[in-house]
Amino acid sequence: MELHESGEMYLEAILVLGQKSSFVRSVDVSEYLGYSKPSVSRAMGILRAGGYVLMDPDGGLTLTDAGREVAEKIFERHTLLSQLLMALGVPEGTAIADACKMEHTISDESFQALKRHMAQLKEKPV
Repeated sequence: MELHESGEMYLEAILVLGQKSSFVRSVDVSEYLGYSKPSVSRAMGILRAGGYVLMDPDGGLTLTDAGREVAEKIFERHTLLSQLLMALGVPEGTAIADACKMEHTISDESFQALKRHMAQLKEKPV
């Protein structure tokens, strides 16, 4: 199953919320993303069917290995792109919003090049 941008965003939200709390529910994802509860419920059904998310009987959401892999990839992209844009002087709010758009469309090749570049910048003495 190929994930769309929205699916990646849901997985990233579950990952981020899971870092703050051991129990993540659909309502938490809804509040975090600002999406309606029915939209999140439908998305969770699709993500469960795709093997990305598990839901326990109490409504707790857990990422499968496949879901965690996607979520961590998107989160890493979001973090690095935000940092890069802020390092270039983009205001934090704008950098975060732009990174959120870019993280879903940037190629693996381009992202790896940016990642190498950022690592090189951190290694240079000031």
